[in-house]
Amino acid sequence: MVSRSEGPLDDGEIFAELYPSLRRFAAVIRPVEEDADDLVQDALVRTLSVRRLADLDDPGAYMRKAILRIASNHRRRLGRRRRWLMMTEALVRTSYSPEYPSALDDLRRLDSRERAVLYLSVVEGRNYREIASVLGCSEEAARARASRAIRRLRTALHDEQPTDDA
Repeated sequence: MVSRSEGPLDDGEIFAELYPSLRRFAAVIRPVEEDADDLVQDALVRTLSVRRLADLDDPGAYMRKAILRIASNHRRRLGRRRRWLMMTEALVRTSYSPEYPSALDDLRRLDSRERAVLYLSVVEGRNYREIASVLGCSEEAARARASRAIRRLRTALHDEQPTDDA
């Protein structure tokens, strides 16, 4: 633990000392869409909700690991969002015909709770805990509902793809 001649540093002093190196670290590992300061702030908030910086043996290492995990979670979330956008673009391209005047027709194949889960997770970027709270179900049920809805959309899109057997 870092200390000074008058005694141990408090959390604010520790963070002030660590901030420049944490900010640089976050700037290097962050997804392009994320701000480095936001990553550092998220890591600090999550760390302080569990323990004080002064109680950690190596607060710098702990914070870097937290930043890395948060950045990794953001990267996964962004990847899911990109895949979803590609899937919905494909839905729009493949469903535009006189038989399917709107991409919403394919989404309407899903029940309203499935559409709600997809909207809340993909468009609004909410986590499954928040979605479960909105829908009045468990987090696992929200995840399962989202997975089922995506699977049903993929199957519907795949079944409607023209085949090149001609």
